[in-house]
Amino acid sequence: MDTENQTWVREFILLGLSSDWDTQVSLFVLFLIMYMVTVLGNFLIILLIRLDSRLHTPMYFFLTNLSFVDVSYATSIVPQMLAHLLAAHKAIPFVSCAAQLFFSLGLGGIEFVLLAVMAYDRYVAVCDPLRYSVIMHGGLCTRLAITSWVSGSMNSLMQTVITFQLPMCTNKYIDHISCEILAVIRLACVDISSNEIAIMVSSIVLLMTPFCLVLLSYIQIISTILKIQSTEGRKKAFHTCASHLTVVVLCYGMTIFTYIQPHSGPSVLQEKLISVFYAILMPVLNPMIYSVRNKEVKGAWQKLLGQLSGIMSKLAT
Repeated sequence: MDTENQTWVREFILLGLSSDWDTQVSLFVLFLIMYMVTVLGNFLIILLIRLDSRLHTPMYFFLTNLSFVDVSYATSIVPQMLAHLLAAHKAIPFVSCAAQLFFSLGLGGIEFVLLAVMAYDRYVAVCDPLRYSVIMHGGLCTRLAITSWVSGSMNSLMQTVITFQLPMCTNKYIDHISCEILAVIRLACVDISSNEIAIMVSSIVLLMTPFCLVLLSYIQIISTILKIQSTEGRKKAFHTCASHLTVVVLCYGMTIFTYIQPHSGPSVLQEKLISVFYAILMPVLNPMIYSVRNKEVKGAWQKLLGQLSGIMSKLAT
């Protein structure tokens, strides 16, 4: 290929979801509200866990990490998307695009590993409850959390480096809402087979491996629950896992569909909608799922609201 055509672009243009102005304004309002709910909801979950000593357990330690990841992931994509919905020139500098890819991909990977760690925590809680506090001690929980963060970050760094070493020639229009890896590599004017293989391999390692661990954990959990004689005991055991299982189903489903076969995966529109789901909907749903379906969290909310009500009554008098 002629080397004169292998130039590096200084900025990219994100085409987004729609070019219609009224649609963009409506999406701006909707996404802004949902982003504010995401930040508020997840930080309230973190604050609640910090304030209520009954929630100082491994499960809620990992939930704190998950809530922080959700806020960070949304923040890596949504503010820029909101700005572009109201901008005529939807440009993002080369460095900013690389940074967005690194953080969004890394935080996504961290979440998948964290969900596998949380599945192991639920496995120990249900299948070996008498040794739970011995097995899930503070040191192990810290190491598991660090492993989640390091593995997701290292994979993202590797993928970002090999993606932005590709010559983009004169291509600068990204048909996506953000600098998503599949959308970016499609701009390359060279063969991207090796990149697609790298994406597939990293997906197997960082997505399918945690998914298989989650699957194995829940096979053991369900087997143990079915052996419980009392109906009340089965219900109690199931409720300890219900919130996590709901999040796992939502989180793993479409990502497996998208990244395991990057060459023959979903259409561009489907990719955009999947990205909106993970950047906007999932971070909003997670705190709601853990609040509505979890008795301990609901109890902590009631206690906190009762304390606030008492303080307000004293101030009023």
